[in-house]
Amino acid sequence: MEQKPKQEFALASVTELSSSSASALTQSSPVFARFSARNGLVELRFSEESEAIGGYNVDPCTAQLLKLGPVQSVCISKDSDTNEEKSYSRGITIQFRDEEESRAFHCAFEQWKTEVKDQGTHLPNGDVSGSLKSKFDDKVEPSSAKMYFHYYGQLLHQQNMLQDYVRTGTYYAAVIENRADFIGRVVVDVGAGSGILSLFAAQAGAKHVYAVEASEMAEYARKLIAGNPSLGERITVIKGKVEEVELPEKADILISEPMGTLLVNERMLETYVIARDRFLVPMGKMFPSVGRIHMAPFSDEYLFVEIANKALFWQQQNYYGVDLTPLYGSAFHGYFSQPVVDAFDPRLLVAPAVSHVIDFKKTKEENLYEIDIPLKFISSVGTRVHGLACWFDVLFDGSTVQRWLTTAPGAPTTHWYQLRCVLSQPLYVVAGQEITGQLRMIAHSAQSYTIYLTLSVKMWGPGADQGGILQTSSCKLDLKEPYYRMSQPQPYVLTQDQQPHQLMHSQDIPIQADDLEEPELIQLQS
Repeated sequence: MEQKPKQEFALASVTELSSSSASALTQSSPVFARFSARNGLVELRFSEESEAIGGYNVDPCTAQLLKLGPVQSVCISKDSDTNEEKSYSRGITIQFRDEEESRAFHCAFEQWKTEVKDQGTHLPNGDVSGSLKSKFDDKVEPSSAKMYFHYYGQLLHQQNMLQDYVRTGTYYAAVIENRADFIGRVVVDVGAGSGILSLFAAQAGAKHVYAVEASEMAEYARKLIAGNPSLGERITVIKGKVEEVELPEKADILISEPMGTLLVNERMLETYVIARDRFLVPMGKMFPSVGRIHMAPFSDEYLFVEIANKALFWQQQNYYGVDLTPLYGSAFHGYFSQPVVDAFDPRLLVAPAVSHVIDFKKTKEENLYEIDIPLKFISSVGTRVHGLACWFDVLFDGSTVQRWLTTAPGAPTTHWYQLRCVLSQPLYVVAGQEITGQLRMIAHSAQSYTIYLTLSVKMWGPGADQGGILQTSSCKLDLKEPYYRMSQPQPYVLTQDQQPHQLMHSQDIPIQADDLEEPELIQLQS
């Protein structure tokens, strides 16, 4: 909630009520009622000109203002010591100077109360109203959330990520090489897991780190941090969802590892953006700050045959006396609806990659609900196109050093590997032919995305202007249910008409300011 100007009312008198009796407060100086907003917290304070009456404040969210007469009202609110009780136990009677002042005060009271209700999800320093349903709960199926937090609550899965030395080493270098960004700063670790990034931030000199973790891993994080007391004294682990937790202060820096397969799987990027809006000071830093999804068509006959052959089981006409062939078509399409997660040789790419940029500092949460990426490539070789290969990288835009974490084929393998969407109907291309299409990703409540891919090949050569689209192939895939192939890159032999396509490492690609304005396509240089 944005800062609001104070609204002040001069009162004739104020009488404070106790639970057992009413006691009049004799005021020798004017009494004021002041509405104010500080960092999103609305407050009504009754005070003399010089000091507060018993330090008495009222929360308009929970208070009631009732008229006793034309110029007299009573304001009653919950006692902070009686959280379990439903009754109101504290209050004051207010004597106004005239009826007009009484009406103006009641009107202002309702306006401030309505303002709080309308923006109740953005209270100070991450506070949320307990009566409001979490945005996370609105978007995610309970069964998916339960499995998600159970998975990340286990040490073996944390170990798998910690042993990804490309991932962990890049985060460590990005933090330590940019000590100037961390020294004396408040840091929030979004989805802290084991707490390793919080410990890195403390090593870099952070004033204090708030490690927010919703799974049972929070208890392990506390144990690990307690075992490193020289760092742990500056780290506080908070168990809860980012959408719900309360923090005592704003953050200068957010650090997180919100990337899933294809960057967006698990939909934690949305949580990262919510954390930015709730916790980060204006112009604060985010580690990482930018993500890019890279895409290129590929040719891999071995992979295509492998997937197609999986459905051959359903071509049996006499399986214990049962004809399985009625299910062959469904099984065939089912196998091709699984994105393939593995590492592949970059020479399988048949065209230079294009990229889609997501600026974590600027993007809105709603922009991640549906992502549409137009595709346009020029084939480098004549071959069969079996689908679209995808990978991602993220930027740590430190004040001292800019560092990229990449999952590109040909770069050191990470636990994310790469992802390929395989078409059940390959496309035939010749060198120089244009390939167009669209990659559309729609978020769903199982914390992932449904992928719709279409690739088309246009006529090439003489008469192309009179021609249309020769071939089109489409597929629908569920990012939640990939085929984890996890193979190492296969031996690769260049065809006679093919030149080696050198994939430029993402760390060597400068990112321009214009790239961050809109999520446009970027063509990588070959």
